[in-house]
Amino acid sequence: MTPFTSEDLDLFYGLKAKDAAAIGKLYDRYGGLMYSLAFRILGNSQEAEDLIQEIFVNLWQKCSYDPTRGSLKSFLLILVRSRAIDRWRSQKNTQHRLENWQNEMLLVDEDDPHTDDITERVRSALTELPETQRQALEMAYYQGLSQSEIAKQLDVPLGTVKSWFRLGFVKMRQMLKDLTPN
Repeated sequence: MTPFTSEDLDLFYGLKAKDAAAIGKLYDRYGGLMYSLAFRILGNSQEAEDLIQEIFVNLWQKCSYDPTRGSLKSFLLILVRSRAIDRWRSQKNTQHRLENWQNEMLLVDEDDPHTDDITERVRSALTELPETQRQALEMAYYQGLSQSEIAKQLDVPLGTVKSWFRLGFVKMRQMLKDLTPN
């Protein structure tokens, strides 16, 4: 028994040839199944949709499927599973960093004479961030919004918000590195 169907092989060759009809047929055939798996892992419809779109764009740009290694269906589901888990872990890491940041701010001793200096340094560092990064961090910190909620409220892709967080955290860490214990 071969690991691939002739229709899957046709889709694969169509992708390699950059045939737009092939990507459409591939989506029609496996998109729903891929979305279901992504949604099960991520628990968020917008996240799942973004992931599936990203995978299809990557397939269009460079199809790395090898028909001799297994079925196209298995390849796609493994791809979705691994990328969804990566995305889920990234979300958890970002949320963990934000919670740590919030906790560190709550642990500041208000009677300590350096507290005002620290607070001012953090506020100053926030103002030095690009507007989008600052706004995303403030919405998460002050309003308690998730990255998905921020993306929806600002009407931007979730991946964009994730980039703002990552870049904002890197810049804040760099600007305030002398305040954090090593």
